[in-house]
Amino acid sequence: MAPLWLSFKLSLITTAILLLIAIPLANWLAYSRFRLKLVAEAVISLPLVLPPTVLGFYLLLAFSPSNAFGKFLDQWLGIRLVFSFPGLVIASLLYSLPFMVNPILAGFRGLPPSLREAASTLGKPGAVTLVKILLPNIRASLLTGIVLSFAHTLGEFGVVLMIGGNIPGKTRVASLAIYDEVQSMNYHAANRYALILFAFSFTILLGVYLINHHFSKANALT
Repeated sequence: MAPLWLSFKLSLITTAILLLIAIPLANWLAYSRFRLKLVAEAVISLPLVLPPTVLGFYLLLAFSPSNAFGKFLDQWLGIRLVFSFPGLVIASLLYSLPFMVNPILAGFRGLPPSLREAASTLGKPGAVTLVKILLPNIRASLLTGIVLSFAHTLGEFGVVLMIGGNIPGKTRVASLAIYDEVQSMNYHAANRYALILFAFSFTILLGVYLINHHFSKANALT
């Protein structure tokens, strides 16, 4: 069960960090007047259409000690990201970023402008407006981003294989374990891993749909 635990650990860490990154980033994308904002959105959403092996390949090159950036991290900071769990976390952050940012961004853009205008009129600082006014009104979007990011990270294969290899107890996550068991013709073990991931993913998706349905009914009543 070590690969499952490693997958859940990776997903939890990645989702928590992404939430901290995505909220200010989505807030900036929603309300900034920066001219190249569309370019930034395209870069953030690139993992949605980019083959994961492509992203993993370039991260492998960047983090490799044989290249300038990887060599700097290794020699000066004592950090080696290739074939390590921290490398998996960074790769997962980049690969799952749009799954957190896009739902939150859609939530911000769906809010009426009067909310921010009223807060501005009352002299509320931007951080206070974000935390106490905007975020409570996009709870469904926040939950969607959290669930999608967690589930997407949980099922990663190409990126984690490229940057982390397949080291038991270190970088061998559940998706890689399934692949290994199938290659070994051990379908019983592969089915056990796959069934657990399938059941968990279905449960959390059903949960988020039920909660969003509850929010929609509550908003309709108000």
